[in-house]
Amino acid sequence: MNKNKKSRKGFKFQPYELPNHSNFDKLFDVFKELITHTSGELDEAIEWLDALDKEYKISDDDYSMDDFLEDLKKRGYIRDEIKPDGKGGMAITAKTERAIRKGALEQIFGKIKKKGAGAHKTNKAGQGDEFTGDLREYQFGDSLDKISITESLKNAQINNGIGDFSLTENDLVVEDTQHKAQMSTVLMIDISHSMILYGEDRITPAKKVAMALAELITTRYPKDTLDVLVFGNDAWTISIKDLPYLKVGPYHTNTVAGLQLAMDLLRRKRNTNKQIFMITDGKPSCLKMPDGTYYKNSNGLDRFIVEKCYNMAAQARKLHIPITTFMIAQDPYLQSFVENFTASNKGKAFFTGLQGLGEMIFHDYETNRKKRIR
Repeated sequence: MNKNKKSRKGFKFQPYELPNHSNFDKLFDVFKELITHTSGELDEAIEWLDALDKEYKISDDDYSMDDFLEDLKKRGYIRDEIKPDGKGGMAITAKTERAIRKGALEQIFGKIKKKGAGAHKTNKAGQGDEFTGDLREYQFGDSLDKISITESLKNAQINNGIGDFSLTENDLVVEDTQHKAQMSTVLMIDISHSMILYGEDRITPAKKVAMALAELITTRYPKDTLDVLVFGNDAWTISIKDLPYLKVGPYHTNTVAGLQLAMDLLRRKRNTNKQIFMITDGKPSCLKMPDGTYYKNSNGLDRFIVEKCYNMAAQARKLHIPITTFMIAQDPYLQSFVENFTASNKGKAFFTGLQGLGEMIFHDYETNRKKRIR
């Protein structure tokens, strides 16, 4: 045998390459972003998509923009409709709205660990499916699926012997599980004009956070409740499916109206765990007076309006409703207002830019849920 000749048996390795997304997937990712930015205006989103495609060559000869639009129809993401002017057109469907919410969840909460639907922990033992490791004697009314077979059989052997083996109720051992509580949340979104002033789009990231939170709660915590309201000169509720279409109006900021509506919504909930999230970028500048007129002042912090806000925060505290404020601004006088507002409520406040807003909302949602279990 030639000792200089070596056997080369084994595997041939090549550099790993990530699989390419199909052209539909790449276009669809951009399409969802544009639909959010255009507040659901399909024609405008397609115009932007066409312009981006021409500049960055997303489509190719094998898969054109026309092919993409045809696929959107076939897959149920867009539909034909008759517009108010009587002309034919297209609109996005509920399937697209769901895809946008799911995409927002993946973008903002992409790093969170997977958990079972509805699995929110508390510091109390009770009904749930996550075992604590604590054992106790069986009590009448305990669920049978909590019985520890191993420990119960061990007790039976000790108490009754192996020769004449029998298992009685006194031998049964139960393993405690973590009690699962419910949470009712109201998310307040500022849609005053300042959310698009100064060349900065603040409403689109705020919408993404709201959509991600809605998708998180409805899919992972289905027993929780979530109400979404917007506030400008007045406050009103919107449905989760309408979040992609949310637009900023020529409004001032009536924070008091938003808080009043939020507390009215939470008073109707049976859950003991309630909270308010408020996303805003500006000072309160408007109040609705008893005669239906509006008192407005955009110059600095108006003492009359501010005191009303502090009173509402204190009222929420008496109802055991903490308010977490996400202030998308860094002005010192706004920080002072939020600090006083938070002190009145004993809630929480974050002074932040738009980056990272979603992760903080998720973190605080989890923390509040664990803290206020009674």
